[in-house]
Amino acid sequence: MATKKQAATAAGKREARPAAAPDRAKSELVAKMALRPSVNAAAVMVSYGKPLGIEQDDIGALMDRLADDVKGVWAGDMKRAEAMLFGQAHALQAIFTNLARRAPTQEYMKNWEAYLRMALKAQNQCRMTLETLATIKNPPVVFARQTNINNGGQQQVNNGAAPAPGQGPTRAANVQTAPTGLLEQQHGEWLDTGAAGKAGGADPHLAPVGEVHRPAKR
Repeated sequence: MATKKQAATAAGKREARPAAAPDRAKSELVAKMALRPSVNAAAVMVSYGKPLGIEQDDIGALMDRLADDVKGVWAGDMKRAEAMLFGQAHALQAIFTNLARRAPTQEYMKNWEAYLRMALKAQNQCRMTLETLATIKNPPVVFARQTNINNGGQQQVNNGAAPAPGQGPTRAANVQTAPTGLLEQQHGEWLDTGAAGKAGGADPHLAPVGEVHRPAKR
């Protein structure tokens, strides 16, 4: 029969034994699964989906279906997202209606205020959900009336006007202008102020005076 000393020695040896090294591949797989949005959504749906008949064994099917829907969103198909927002707006409207109807039946002002405050919160969430849906269906377009850009002496002017009702956005026109300034400061050119000007055909009365019209030399 083992003595107390032997039992204590055996327990010390068991505590001193190093723990088994974790499985690196398993840890990476668990981390990858925990970071997947479809896995997180499926776990939440299992926790809250009892009224819909969702059980723990259904989590795998939920993950696969959510993963397929994510691919559709990546491809630009927003129909399911739009349907989800529309359904949530109706659900929030039902919550608002239920709480708003229960508020006036309360005997105490404190309870009446609590029900009405939660009802108005649901109404505000419903409004924001519908605004999000409207933004997805009709994203806002920003029109720049005029933009002046000066890059190294080259000036670019973009003029754009808002399209007529029922038409799409128009492409702004790009106009390139040559650099301006004093000639003495650009390209080594200088103003020539000593050259004599020539008379133009539009002003014949300013023509040079001939020899016969000049005064006699003294």
